[in-house]
Amino acid sequence: MKQWLENQFELARWHTSVSTEIIAGATTFATMAYVLAVVPGMMAGAGLPAGAMLTAMVLMIVITTLGMAFYTNRPFVLAPGLGSVAIFSITMVQLQKIPVETAAGLVFLSGILFIIVTVFGIRDAIVALIPKGIKISISAGVGLFIAVIGMRNAHLIAANAKKTALSFADLTQPAVIVAVIGMVILLILESRRVKGSALIAIAAATLAGLPLGVTHLPSSVFSSPEGIGDLLFRFDLASALDLKYIPYLFAFFLPDFFSSFGTALGVGGRAGFLDENGDLPSLHKVFLVDSLAATLGSFATVPVLITYLESSAGVEAGGRTGLTALTSAALFLAVLAVTPLALMIPSAATAPILIYVGISMMKGLRNLDYDTMSECIPAFLCIALAIFTFNVGNGIAAAFIAYVIIRLAAGEFRLLRAGHFLLAAVLMYYFYSMAVMK
Repeated sequence: MKQWLENQFELARWHTSVSTEIIAGATTFATMAYVLAVVPGMMAGAGLPAGAMLTAMVLMIVITTLGMAFYTNRPFVLAPGLGSVAIFSITMVQLQKIPVETAAGLVFLSGILFIIVTVFGIRDAIVALIPKGIKISISAGVGLFIAVIGMRNAHLIAANAKKTALSFADLTQPAVIVAVIGMVILLILESRRVKGSALIAIAAATLAGLPLGVTHLPSSVFSSPEGIGDLLFRFDLASALDLKYIPYLFAFFLPDFFSSFGTALGVGGRAGFLDENGDLPSLHKVFLVDSLAATLGSFATVPVLITYLESSAGVEAGGRTGLTALTSAALFLAVLAVTPLALMIPSAATAPILIYVGISMMKGLRNLDYDTMSECIPAFLCIALAIFTFNVGNGIAAAFIAYVIIRLAAGEFRLLRAGHFLLAAVLMYYFYSMAVMK
């Protein structure tokens, strides 16, 4: 088995081991476990059965992540993008009263669009258009975004309506104490270079949450997965093709396109995968799995599946190959039998990992040319808007538009190609469509 794993995942080439990859996969799973409760709960608001949605989502995570593991040999795990889930359930079904079948049809069309731009090399062409300065800032933007998610999960920060900004939450909350305990343990273990430090910190914080009432013991350990018959092929393509739904198609496609792109570069940069131009070799393979995953998920009414930011937790734990993703997929599959046990891990226990990973992803900014406006301004927008709008795709899109405008204003027309103008126009339409949906 060890030899097969070596041949399949090239562990020696990536200077890793079976034990390191398994620990990394378990770390990614523990950090992503919140989707087991969040996504089915959000989709239940659209009238879909939470139990069946949990089963469907886990099956899609397992199938698509296995595809990523064996086809790309990258430590990336896929799951439904929370932005897509919110658009599907809240914006479309609950607020706009769009039928679930129509919304599912738009998810399917979004997946088909993903496949088309991937197979015909359009994705690679778009990536080639992204300037190096934005590529550098993506890692930092993704890192800060991950850190903000961690701080939110730790209840350290919260939205303050009076200040119209984020501010400290109630620091006396038990969740904050659990997160601080986890962070202290993590920093001690990391400074001592203890293997599996992230997983140990999560386990310790989870246990610390028991007497504080943050961690709740399940009434049972084992569970039986619900059937997904009511969710299969539940889409109406005829209604989804109505032109009035084009803004929603863009809302599914563009943010997840750029989020997956940003995650691949950001997490890939932390893993040391990027070349001298800031590109990820064989990125087209990651794109292909992403596009097929988006389409496949629609077959079970699961919103767009994307490469998850939390994959960075596994990378931080030393994961470098598809064996990390394979381990995460195996643990998600096991969840179908022990869901209550997996849901016992509180978000406050995984928050320190996200904060630490976010901090570690900032170092790429040292390569940014701060004296060149066409680099530093788009970089700032990429980072700031990713955080302030809580969407990495928004940051990348705004940064690219700003890059084109600055080049034109500086009279550097010769540095731009037709593709720059075309992509900028598409991204401006995306922001317009988002405004219309509001």
